[in-house]
Amino acid sequence: VAIPHGKLGGIPELMLAFGRSRSGVDFESMDGQSAHLFFLLIAPEESVGVHLKTLARISKLLKDSAVRQKLLEAADQSAIYQVILGAEDQA
Repeated sequence: VAIPHGKLGGIPELMLAFGRSRSGVDFESMDGQSAHLFFLLIAPEESVGVHLKTLARISKLLKDSAVRQKLLEAADQSAIYQVILGAEDQA
């Protein structure tokens, strides 16, 4: 799992994107494992609370190995969205 994030001036609100690589991408992680799931988070430069809360929510969801597995196996973007909504409902 990789969660690249940062702040950028000139954007009106937080933006989040999801990506998946079944073969994995080397992100030079501490555990040496390739990343298969990616959440890219860009927040307005002046944002503090929303940025940190969103990072915390993503981290909490992805701690669950069942959620990670479902995201890897989801057939399309609709299924991915349903996995995330279901995990949010249980959180």
